[in-house]
Amino acid sequence: MADSVKKVLFVNSEMLPYLPESPVANIGRQLPQGIQERKKEIRAFMPRYGCINERKNQLHEVIRLSGMNIIIGDVDRPLVIKVASISSARIQVYFIDNEDYFKRKHIYRDDDGNFFADNGERAIFFARGVLETVKKLRWAPDIIHCQGWISHVLPLYLKKAYKDDPIFSGSKVVLSLFEDTPAEKFAEGFAKTILFGGIKPKDVPLPEVAGGMELAQLAARYSDGIILGAAGIDPELKAFCESLKVPVLPYDPDSFADGSYMDRYNAFYDNLLQ
Repeated sequence: MADSVKKVLFVNSEMLPYLPESPVANIGRQLPQGIQERKKEIRAFMPRYGCINERKNQLHEVIRLSGMNIIIGDVDRPLVIKVASISSARIQVYFIDNEDYFKRKHIYRDDDGNFFADNGERAIFFARGVLETVKKLRWAPDIIHCQGWISHVLPLYLKKAYKDDPIFSGSKVVLSLFEDTPAEKFAEGFAKTILFGGIKPKDVPLPEVAGGMELAQLAARYSDGIILGAAGIDPELKAFCESLKVPVLPYDPDSFADGSYMDRYNAFYDNLLQ
């Protein structure tokens, strides 16, 4: 029997206290602490959205991790890594930052509610930024748990572009799905923009104009386990996940009410390595 999970990497779209309360932000904050209390080593990442107050939250740049460029659409984008601590939980949070993608004060939509045209590129940058930073940390996770739609490019990259990297050779991907899947479409050519590191068009079965649903299905396709993290997940997406030959943990509202979902998730991680 394989060893149980020792290291869990959380790739979150949102976390308290850096963003307002929401189902994704709440679990993004509480789950890493709960898993750490269950004797696992954790790391947590999220984007450094411009609405996050760096002074109030005591973010600072990690020079040794910053400095590389990530090419997206033939443009070099500097990767900046910042870090902050949630002292009450003894958790460090790493922030993926880039002035072009994350300086704006809104998260995914402008003042008028319009979905940012470059949200697809932002998801690509976030996924690659996380994986490149974990490589620099030389920290090999057993489980990479993706939570929130902006993390949905990462499973593809891990399984196709980073599969031969020794840091990730033993990593399993867990995908949590919520009710945050965007209804909007990404920019035309999103599937082509994703291509990187030997990934071929056939590896990215997205339409020319893809939306949040198609991206979520792509993430599920490359995940080792799927957690249904909310009651209102689109029935089509839920059915797609259940059609895959991977474990799916159903949503259980009672476990969120009494906090026992952390034990369910912890056991789910361990079972993926058996």
